[in-house]
Amino acid sequence: MSAKKLKHAVVPHDSLSGLLNSVRALLHSARQAAFKSVNTIQVVTNYEIGRRIVRHEQSGKARAEYGKRVLAILSEKLTVEFGRGFSADNLVNMRKFYLTYQSRGPEIFEKASRKSGVLSSKAFNLSWSHYVFLCGISDTAERDFYEIEAIRNSWSLPEMRRQFDSGLYERLALSRDKKSIKRLAKAGQTITKAGDIFKEPYVLEFLGLDEKAKYSESDLESAIIDKIEHFLLELGKGFLFEARQKRFTFNDEHFFVDLVFYNRLLRCYVLIDLKIGKLTHQNLGQMQMYVNYFDRHIKREYESPTIGIILCRKKNDALVEITLPKRTNIRASRYQLYLPSKQLLKRKLLDWTKNSK
Repeated sequence: MSAKKLKHAVVPHDSLSGLLNSVRALLHSARQAAFKSVNTIQVVTNYEIGRRIVRHEQSGKARAEYGKRVLAILSEKLTVEFGRGFSADNLVNMRKFYLTYQSRGPEIFEKASRKSGVLSSKAFNLSWSHYVFLCGISDTAERDFYEIEAIRNSWSLPEMRRQFDSGLYERLALSRDKKSIKRLAKAGQTITKAGDIFKEPYVLEFLGLDEKAKYSESDLESAIIDKIEHFLLELGKGFLFEARQKRFTFNDEHFFVDLVFYNRLLRCYVLIDLKIGKLTHQNLGQMQMYVNYFDRHIKREYESPTIGIILCRKKNDALVEITLPKRTNIRASRYQLYLPSKQLLKRKLLDWTKNSK
């Protein structure tokens, strides 16, 4: 075909669009794979640098001044030859990284052959910045939990930092028994039953509401809707937003559920009622009625029983316990508009594990 005919040849739009989309997807996938590969190599290399620094220190003079001087000289030489990324502080991070994860040594380095010296790793799936942050978490179980969740949910570093600052690990642990707490460190947050989605408390600092200012339940609801993506992240895995002020009619009387969600992992509706004041037994009874209605008139046969969550500023645990049956899908949880004290949550968790059977 001549160049002139080729120029004026008609190419079906649908055919071209399909080709373009497939090539575009291929390039995105290739770039992501390349980025991940480079990131993995960086993390593994930093681990090995840390290992060699520790090994050198162990064979040298066991003095802090000696170690600092070694890192200063090493930093200066490497920066001249390889550029940024080798400050003394970053070398300290590499050393700490190795010491924190040295038990993973056997699974980290796999030599293709004794001569090749090619290193590969299946143990590290986050960025170097993620691991620098994780190394600052002293509790092994808590550190493992955040690593698992960051990998599983593709958390960016700011997202992981926010979850840590909000005490996600402690808040999930306070809603579980001892066996379930141990599973958090080994498997992260797994959603298999209603109790797996609850937290205590729910942290809503992203709403931007003043804790001391006056606001209505309508204000709280509107703020949540405006920040629905953040709220879904706080709720946890599998949540889909369905409606606000969901109306249903029973015996010619109208009722409204503040927020309705669906959890695709549990395959059930999750109803949320907002209370800015102190929780009452009437609030609990109202939620029980909402849950019963959804179970009998809206839920399909293949779906799991409806879950009800009452978010309140204050609650009396004894009142909740005496009002609700032991086996229930209804939970009253506190919410707060500021990040909690990590130390306070840790003390609560320690006291809870000591006192629980």
